[in-house]
Amino acid sequence: MLLLGPCAVLFALITWQVVADGPLTVLDERLSRELVHPDRASELLSDLGNVQIAVPVLLIALAYAAWHGRVTGADRWWLPPAGGLLAMVLVPVLVVPLKAWTDRPGTPAVPPAVGYYPSGHTATAVVAYGAATLLLLPLLRSPAVRRLLVVLCAVLVAGVSYGLVRRGYHWPLDVAASWCLGAMLLIGLRLTLSRSSRRTSAGTPSPRTGPS
Repeated sequence: MLLLGPCAVLFALITWQVVADGPLTVLDERLSRELVHPDRASELLSDLGNVQIAVPVLLIALAYAAWHGRVTGADRWWLPPAGGLLAMVLVPVLVVPLKAWTDRPGTPAVPPAVGYYPSGHTATAVVAYGAATLLLLPLLRSPAVRRLLVVLCAVLVAGVSYGLVRRGYHWPLDVAASWCLGAMLLIGLRLTLSRSSRRTSAGTPSPRTGPS
């Protein structure tokens, strides 16, 4: 919860700089010129943020979490999958209007167009892979597997982000803003999961308080 405020402030700051064409965008464009080097590897990495790839991964996690909750008789078993689905649905709901409003042009590496801020591919990757991780972590008992899942999520998001900037599909600030936006959605999902877990624990009778 403590991260929500800083993420919101940073996102607002970046958006303000993009809209006002502030000094931060000058540094952003300079950094982009240093980093852009289109190649096949960067294109493949950026593709990991495609809806056709990231969303099916999330849907599998949603289905497994729903099945596991239903089979184990968890109270409100449908709430975590519903929260994950809502977080994913909110990505285009938030990103599309922001793209139209900011009207930011793309880098010299892409055909002339506008609507590149924030990065939809980055937001999709952060929320899809992040939500899948949050849903699966409580179901895994092995600490090593849990750590591996978190590392895998981080690697996927970092790979997509690097690929987008390296290929020139997005400015670095487009990607950074989507990190903030995705983080805020994941924080909301985490709060939903925490409340669901507390309700489940409260609704499970202990040996002392249960019926004799």
